[in-house]
Amino acid sequence: MINLKFKVENPNQIIEMLSRGSITPVEAIVLLKEIDEKKETTSAKPPGEEKIEDIMKELDNLVGLTKVKQLVKEIQAFVEIQKRRQKEQLISEPLVLHMIFKGNPGTGKTTVARLLGKIFKQMEVLQKGHLVEVERADLVGEYIGHTAQKTREQVRRALGGILFIDEAYSLARGGEKDFGKEAIDTLVKAMEDHKDNLIVILAGYKEEMEWFLRTNPGLRSRFPIQIEFSDYTIEELMEIAKIMVEKRQYKLTPEALAKLEQILKDSQRKANYDKMGNARLVRNLIEKAIRRQALRLVNQKKITREDLIYIKGEDISEIEEI
Repeated sequence: MINLKFKVENPNQIIEMLSRGSITPVEAIVLLKEIDEKKETTSAKPPGEEKIEDIMKELDNLVGLTKVKQLVKEIQAFVEIQKRRQKEQLISEPLVLHMIFKGNPGTGKTTVARLLGKIFKQMEVLQKGHLVEVERADLVGEYIGHTAQKTREQVRRALGGILFIDEAYSLARGGEKDFGKEAIDTLVKAMEDHKDNLIVILAGYKEEMEWFLRTNPGLRSRFPIQIEFSDYTIEELMEIAKIMVEKRQYKLTPEALAKLEQILKDSQRKANYDKMGNARLVRNLIEKAIRRQALRLVNQKKITREDLIYIKGEDISEIEEI
């Protein structure tokens, strides 16, 4: 474990200390990361201070997701108009905002859910707007009565915000005697009891979610909003990669970009891409590349600022090595 006592304010100080031999290359990398993390922390706005325009801009800045962005804007507009109709004592549609997100891992489902929580908080649809992400193990117990207790606890945590259930179809896979059915029943009751202060989002693979809705026809009417998240194109994944490295104050050399693009193209042709692809795969490749760059530099006698910034082709790992 590295224990650093140095206090630095900018990357230039780190480069100077490295050139004097005051710190090792590994310590320099750690200090650069700490500065980056500090910037992210200090620049973050306290909860509740964001304007809805800023949140919508954050949504627009996400790579791809064109259809998703349009539907989110439609939902936001619908909520706003219904609230105005209520103020004018006109007939308004009920705000049933429970949703189903269909798509492969890494396609932005959780990110969009977080933004929706922020949007609905600013629109005073939700009190807190936070996101509680759970899966089957968080809801289903081991004996009779345990499941209802666990599910109600997760609902309690999510009150005022969004309860996001990933791989929700797994709740129906055990058959009639499985406790997953009890979790669904408890959840449906909670949705009714807290209809003014809770939004539930069920998420998972497209085919499995469609099967899940067929196994419980009553659920479809309770989740009137369905959003499909398509896989990213190669161009979109490359754009995501560039954004990821820039946020960490790195750059990819032309060779690294070419190798990364080829790996992504090869990965899309593989049968298991739906389980490990998209932005999740890009993040894993970039994080691995940063670690390999550090390993390459750590024993280098002289390290320049450019050395610390650029990720080379040799730093990009094949998928099997991640």
